[in-house]
Amino acid sequence: MNSKNNNLKTKRIKAVFILEIIGRPKEHLVQTLEKIVEAINQEKGVKVIEKKINEPVELENNKDFYTTFAEVEVEVEEILQIAMLMFKYMPANIEIIEPETIALSNNGLNEIFNELARRLHAYDEMARVLQIQTAKLQRDLKEHGFEIKEGKIVKKDDSEEKSYLN
Repeated sequence: MNSKNNNLKTKRIKAVFILEIIGRPKEHLVQTLEKIVEAINQEKGVKVIEKKINEPVELENNKDFYTTFAEVEVEVEEILQIAMLMFKYMPANIEIIEPETIALSNNGLNEIFNELARRLHAYDEMARVLQIQTAKLQRDLKEHGFEIKEGKIVKKDDSEEKSYLN
C-alpha cells in the first residue's frame, strides 16, 4: 500500500451516542447506564470524553416502569470502532461530531462491511434457533393440552380456560 492510500484513513473521530433504557426500579436505570458508559470507556481504542445521564421518568402508559437516557461523547481511533459500538451497545442515535468529512480506504470499508455481515449472520442464527425452540415449545404445550392464547399459556378444561402464566 502506498502512502497516498494510507492518508485516506481518518483518525480520531468524535461522536455522541444516545443510550436509552427502560425498566425498574428507578435507581437501577442510572446504575445500569453508569456501567454501560464504563464498559464503553474500557473498549480498545475508545475514550469517553463526556457523559450526561438524565433522571429517570415514569412511563405514562406503564406505571411503575421508568425510562431514561444518557448522552455519551466518545472519541475513537477508527470508524470501525463506531460500528462496533453501535452493534454492541445499540444506541438509539449516533451523531458524528468531527471530523466533518471522513476519508475511508476500501480496506477500511471492507472491515466495516465484514463486521456488519458477521454480526447479521450471528443474529440470523439466533433468530432461527429461537424459531425452532418456539415451534418445539408450542408442539410440546399442545401435546399436553396447553396453548398460547393472547400471550398467555392456557389449558383447555371442560368448563373454562385457566391462565397459567401472565
